Amino acid sequence: MNNKEPVIKVRKLKIAFGSKVVLNEIDLDIFPGETLAVIGPSGTGKSTVLKVLTGLLAPTSGSVVIEGQETSNFDEAQWDELRKHMGVVFQYSALFDFLTVGENVAFGLRRHFSLPEEEIQERVEELLKLVGLPDAKDMMPAELSGGMKKRVGLARALAMEPQIVYYDEPTAGLDPVMTMTISRLIKKTQQKFNVTSLLVTHDMESVFTCADRVAMLYNGKIVQIGTVDEIKNSTNPVVRAFISGQELKKED
Repeated sequence: MNNKEPVIKVRKLKIAFGSKVVLNEIDLDIFPGETLAVIGPSGTGKSTVLKVLTGLLAPTSGSVVIEGQETSNFDEAQWDELRKHMGVVFQYSALFDFLTVGENVAFGLRRHFSLPEEEIQERVEELLKLVGLPDAKDMMPAELSGGMKKRVGLARALAMEPQIVYYDEPTAGLDPVMTMTISRLIKKTQQKFNVTSLLVTHDMESVFTCADRVAMLYNGKIVQIGTVDEIKNSTNPVVRAFISGQELKKED
């Protein structure tokens, strides 16, 4: 049992669109410095969890407490303030194609803070070095490989020194070698900055490399949550089928 107060505490979270229930009263805790992976087949609600936790989707019902603040009825100004404490690594990197790599990494710093340009440049160079791209500052996104774009996305997510980082399928579309490279880089940054993280993925190698605990979502419900070892050794048939690569059928 973790006796610390969760950074993120979700209780009875329900998301429904008409009669279609996407998340069915789920509970979730993410503790300080922890990386929680949310796994499950496509269409089971993983990305919906991220949308709720970043303020892009309001709960149908339930409670979402982030850093001690109940966010269920937040307005956009309140979310904007809270987002200063968050970094997001998007599935497809979401880099601005009209900005250089350095300008992409610095974007949040310039938008939210009044910092001297010298300090911004130092931060950008430090982060690009951290992700293994020390000479990429003046490159354009079109010049980057898929793996390089992912690394720039990670640098941008860390630029504002967030307390929380969300990863949305960070290894999607990468070959096995680059998948492991990105997974190890995520683990390295977690250890260096001790941020609280949510990793949404269906890539089990990434989960086993990066996560402290794992929550399995299936048909809008969490069917099991536990440590990596507990998930690896699960007796739950749905969990066992998913981690061994078997197809899971969705309920109507």
